[in-house]
Amino acid sequence: MVPLRTLLEALAEKDCRGRLPADIHGLTDDSRDVTAGGCFVAVRGLRADGHHFIPQALERGAGAIVAEPPDPVPGREVGRILVSDSRQALPRLADAYFGHPSRALTVVGVTGTNGKTTTSYLVEALLRGRGLETGVIGTIQYAVGGRAREASQTTPDALELQGLLAEMVASGVGAVSMEVSSHALAQRRVDGIAFDVAIFTNLTQDHLDFHGTMERYAEAKARLFFELLREGGKPGAASVLNADDPVGADWARRLGGRVLTFGLAAGTGLSVFSRGHRSTLSGLTLEAETPVGGVTVTSRLIGEHNVLNLLGAIAAGVALGLDPDRIARALTTVTAVPGRFEQIDAGQDFLVVVDYAHTPDALRRVLETARPLTPGRLGVVFGAGGDRDRRKRPLMGRVAADLADRAWITSDNPRSEDPEAIIDEVVAGMAPPPREGYTRDPERREAIQDALGWARGGDTVVIAGKGHEPYQIVAGQTFPFDDREVAREILVARLGHRSERRS
Repeated sequence: MVPLRTLLEALAEKDCRGRLPADIHGLTDDSRDVTAGGCFVAVRGLRADGHHFIPQALERGAGAIVAEPPDPVPGREVGRILVSDSRQALPRLADAYFGHPSRALTVVGVTGTNGKTTTSYLVEALLRGRGLETGVIGTIQYAVGGRAREASQTTPDALELQGLLAEMVASGVGAVSMEVSSHALAQRRVDGIAFDVAIFTNLTQDHLDFHGTMERYAEAKARLFFELLREGGKPGAASVLNADDPVGADWARRLGGRVLTFGLAAGTGLSVFSRGHRSTLSGLTLEAETPVGGVTVTSRLIGEHNVLNLLGAIAAGVALGLDPDRIARALTTVTAVPGRFEQIDAGQDFLVVVDYAHTPDALRRVLETARPLTPGRLGVVFGAGGDRDRRKRPLMGRVAADLADRAWITSDNPRSEDPEAIIDEVVAGMAPPPREGYTRDPERREAIQDALGWARGGDTVVIAGKGHEPYQIVAGQTFPFDDREVAREILVARLGHRSERRS
């Protein structure tokens, strides 16, 4: 139960009508979840308009309605709170309803096309290095202290998000590392959160099915820095920007307040930069320069792209007030991130890697990482998600054709689309094809099996697109499917057959 005046104070402009209750017993934007005396917020969504469900909310006993004009139930006694934009009002109401939990937490947000998950794991280690109990919100999981649950989406909806933050506060968590997606920023899910640090990793093509253009995609990301951090961040809040990315460099020039930049090139005015690094199949050694001194990190993370992820985390550590030794010790504790260049070892004499790479840039980065680690041939199994940005499909095909010796184009999560049609669009970008050609196979397990059967000693097979995901969505239905488990099963069976032949 929360006094209604607490919610009303969160709204700058509102028109209150009818008989408003003194207290609210629940807050929701789903009419099916309304309880007696609760408040229903009618939000216009992509697929449905919550205003159409106000009658159902009233039938379930809603004590108050938040809606946009015109008055949805003129002349009725039920309390109505009219606002110009109910989507904009919802996160503010949720923040107030749950007692402004982000104000009691150290909150670090990470946004960017690629690298969000790895960077958020690195940041969580830094927060633990400050002696804080931590929470994590992101693509792989939502974790409250030591308790984790599967993530429903990268950044939850406003009500679930504020509820999670409140749960963290109640559980004694002192800090949270969270991924902030462009969808969440565009849909205002994170409005009302008082960030301490916000990190920008990069901006490359993705999600144009939602944003329409790269300019609008960038604008959504920019909200975290130019609006939420600037207007609602905690005192001394810091922006941490990848200045090797043109978007990050532009923002660094235009942002006021506390800004730390990071990148690879020394002598370019960066706050944090690399003085040198070495990458092997065992991990990375990075020497970085920062405003508070040098930091040397020995990390189990693999790949050149993780150099920038580490630099971003180091800059965040500086922003959080950690000294170089504590930053280095904390980052060394991150040994692996599920589904990110994750090696599958069943005793075979070639390398098998599962990676979440599902954009042209991410696929390029993972293949460029694999190439110098591969004395033999490089193969890649990948697809493209259905009901998502179609423009990136031929670009992913081009990357595979340019960087791999052999490719298998298969289904990712085709969702409601025809898998063969998706493959057609990927293949359209593959002229000329890889050196050893490519195979089309919409059955992902068969494609993986064929690729692993192709590999011989010294080769590498990258299985890209799904990473940590334990499912596949085909024809609108979700089925159990984990690239890591499938690859391991196939490898064990293959090695078993070899042993039988030898005996």
